[in-house]
Amino acid sequence: APSSDLLQDMQKNTFEKKYGESPLFYACAPGRVNLIGEHIDYCGYSVLPMAIEQNILAAVSVNNSGRIQLANTNPQYKDFTVSCSEDIAIDRDNPKWHYYFLCGVKGIQEKFGIAPLAGMSCVVDGTIPPSSGLSSSSALVCCAGLVTMEANQKSLSKLALAEICAKCERYIGTEGGGMDQSISFLAERGTAKLIEFQPLRATDVKLPDGAVFVISNCCVEMNKAASSHFNIRVVECRIATKMLAQVKGLDSSRLLKLAQVQTELKASLEDMLALVDEVLHPELYSREEICKALGITPEQFSTELLSANTQHVTHFKLHQRAKHVYGEAARVLQFKNVCDSESDKSIRLLGDLMNQSHASCRDLYECSCPELDQLVDICLKSGAVGSRLTGAGWGGCAVSMVPSEKVEFFIQAVREAYYLTDPRRAAMEKQSLFVSKPGGGAVIFLEE
Repeated sequence: APSSDLLQDMQKNTFEKKYGESPLFYACAPGRVNLIGEHIDYCGYSVLPMAIEQNILAAVSVNNSGRIQLANTNPQYKDFTVSCSEDIAIDRDNPKWHYYFLCGVKGIQEKFGIAPLAGMSCVVDGTIPPSSGLSSSSALVCCAGLVTMEANQKSLSKLALAEICAKCERYIGTEGGGMDQSISFLAERGTAKLIEFQPLRATDVKLPDGAVFVISNCCVEMNKAASSHFNIRVVECRIATKMLAQVKGLDSSRLLKLAQVQTELKASLEDMLALVDEVLHPELYSREEICKALGITPEQFSTELLSANTQHVTHFKLHQRAKHVYGEAARVLQFKNVCDSESDKSIRLLGDLMNQSHASCRDLYECSCPELDQLVDICLKSGAVGSRLTGAGWGGCAVSMVPSEKVEFFIQAVREAYYLTDPRRAAMEKQSLFVSKPGGGAVIFLEE
């Protein structure tokens, strides 16, 4: 991959050709790989990601044109211009690249009540493969938030920026939990992070010596905002929360996240897993059964529990989803404890946790796909001690933990067994299979 300095020079040239001036500053926000803790941030539970070296980079000049002009170095992403004095509209039904950028702009505008916004010209470039589960869309939102803050001469802490960008990405319709934006801002080179929510905080997690993490893309793209899979899971967890709360005599009307039920009951994660088995049946739940159990009308069900793109869903899996969340939340804490212990068995233990996580994502949360399962299987046969899907799933990437001395063999074996057997994958292999080290968080740097 070209160096970041080279990319910046190329981007500067593109910027000057397009706008006839030099950029004033650059903003950069990294993608991430989640090592463990899938689909649990929006349930209120901690996750354990690290930033990757691939990022979104924006070159920016500030002017009094009264417009925000957006261009992308990739010609498949079209230019877009919006007036600084208009209300920024984001089309959820059509999640184009510039709408993600505008989510970040709108988040900062609303935080400070800026009217009108400063005029900006921007050229955006990125090295994160899109729709791959490495958080290219959240990195774009974070980059745009950072750009808008700087262009309008405002100042915020990284924590505040992470919280604003997590909220404003919901304008595009994805009901995420905040992991992607938090690690994009709070990452530090050389360490993974345990990210906890309410309040948001990040703790260093030292990964064991003697193993590296390898990312492999199964080459099936998944755009969270363009499909309803992701939000259906959010809704199923929300309904499971209400059902568990109701049975335990809690006020279910104010509880939305599975973690809140555990907190209210002062229970352990093991207790919660037992409660799920006791209270929720594995068979599908109909709308009628849920309404009856919660004492709500079908109208309330639609407006209070469903999101815009899940109104069509008639049946829900609650037992399996809650079981995944409470089990995965426990695995995150075990993963951190193993890293902290620095035991000589760390690599094997972490690998086991990653494998359990993938099985849970595949069987209970049903967010894998045949290609990802095949890729994970190949990774384990090629020498990984642990391998799992990372990101939302339904496509995208696997992350594998590989003993350092086996990395070269591993990459060659995966290349031959997964990529070279298919011409489309073979063409994508260069940017689809790579070692990743924990990278740093989002930054602004001035044009020298």
